[in-house]
Amino acid sequence: MREELKLDNQVCFRLYTAARLVMQAYTPLLSQLGITYPQYLVLMVLWEKDGQPVNDIAHRLLLETNTVTPLLQRMERQGIVTRKRGEQDKRQQIVSLTDKGKALEQQAYDTIPEGMSKSLAMCPLLTEDYQQLAAELDDIINSLK
Repeated sequence: MREELKLDNQVCFRLYTAARLVMQAYTPLLSQLGITYPQYLVLMVLWEKDGQPVNDIAHRLLLETNTVTPLLQRMERQGIVTRKRGEQDKRQQIVSLTDKGKALEQQAYDTIPEGMSKSLAMCPLLTEDYQQLAAELDDIINSLK
């Protein structure tokens, strides 16, 4: 067998596995809030800046609008966001947080950082290690997008 094709030699497998397990660790924390991980990502974008076009949200998450739109529709049915036509450009859909969506920010703050710290407590990485890892992952993301 060729060394380049061995599973243990694949960075992609480690990235995939780490991402899957991190999302798995988020699941019970997010279920307390009644949201999924993709919904949490949308909420983080809107908590940073409310009232954004769907295209901007999709761009920020490195997703296509046809992936984000059904997610936003579910969030709207849950009463977390509202969507309305843009005033300047009627083709745009502007997504805004409802009071429920805004309240989820405090609930997430009270739940997620501590919960994830507990999940990662056995990992020997320090805060600065995670910051360096994030920067290195950003380099990978930026080179591939």
